[in-house]
Amino acid sequence: MERELPGWGVPFLGMPQKAATWEGEGASLRSDAIFESVHRSESVLGGGARIRVTSDVVSKNKLSWTMNDEVPGEGQGVRRLTTADLGVVFQPIVDMVTGRTFAHEALARPKRPEYPNPMVLFEAAEKEEACGRLGRLIRQVAFSTCGSVTLFVNLHPQELSSHWLVQPDDPIGFHDQPVYLEVTESAAFTHFELCLRVLKDLCRRTGAALVVDDFGAGYSNLERVADLAPAIVKLDLALTRDIHRHKPRQIVVKHVVNMCNELGAKVVAEGVETLDELKCVRDLGVNYAQGYLLARPAAPPPGHDWPFTVIQPAAPRRLQLPPPRKLPTAVAAKRVSKPPGRTTKTPPGGRPSWAKSTKPPPRG
Repeated sequence: MERELPGWGVPFLGMPQKAATWEGEGASLRSDAIFESVHRSESVLGGGARIRVTSDVVSKNKLSWTMNDEVPGEGQGVRRLTTADLGVVFQPIVDMVTGRTFAHEALARPKRPEYPNPMVLFEAAEKEEACGRLGRLIRQVAFSTCGSVTLFVNLHPQELSSHWLVQPDDPIGFHDQPVYLEVTESAAFTHFELCLRVLKDLCRRTGAALVVDDFGAGYSNLERVADLAPAIVKLDLALTRDIHRHKPRQIVVKHVVNMCNELGAKVVAEGVETLDELKCVRDLGVNYAQGYLLARPAAPPPGHDWPFTVIQPAAPRRLQLPPPRKLPTAVAAKRVSKPPGRTTKTPPGGRPSWAKSTKPPPRG
């Protein structure tokens, strides 16, 4: 018997289910279903990936994500790849204000000679319609080697219609730091409905945030980008390259930054390779920078070089009040003995005028 996990479209075999709230133990993942009367069950999701539920009661099911990298998928080409055939490197994304690392982007590096670079690998995956499985393998390698860092993960447009991305055991939902899901501007334009429906739901379920990559590459539809409500917009390399020499590009970037500020999104400048480019995008209000000038991709996640002096904010100073002024002893005593507004001169008769009673004398 095959059933679907509500909201995810993931098949489970022989598991009666009930709508409720369920949380994977030791993870931030939440789903909309739990399973009744499950005694040590597991379901193969394809390509060696499994979701395992072990429990005797309804309330405390355990979820773990695993993928057996020794078991290749069915077919030839990309479908035969395992995690051993893939590497991942990481490139820092640096905060322009503090000069500190904000996050790292995970970048795939195939190890098989027939795939000399990621572009060739994904072109082959597109032809085989295997981008979903390939993306899952890359995410497994990335999350298992990145450590505890904020991570940017790229998604291929074909993954949006693949069951791999929406499986509840995907490592996206188990990372202990923020996760950002990148889709290119072209994907946001050509696959708008899928982006709006699948990615926004995935972000809601896992706590990940959406990033629009390669903004300004020629597919711009500002209305659609605004409807996606991305947390971050990454400028296309064509805008960053030699921007300090091109006034029109500077005007475009300035308007993009202002628009993103209004939408509540941050801006990343990719492909920064010279100090002049970095200074220019910083002066235009760009929030983050990424490129060879700061660090080359490496594994494990590397540090970066920051060419500017980081001015640490000064600690708030306490207001120092001057000590109270001390009066000479004679002056102080005189002020104490004299009533306010009265004279201390004693007239003839022995009593000062202010001490005289104003009451009429008593009658005899």
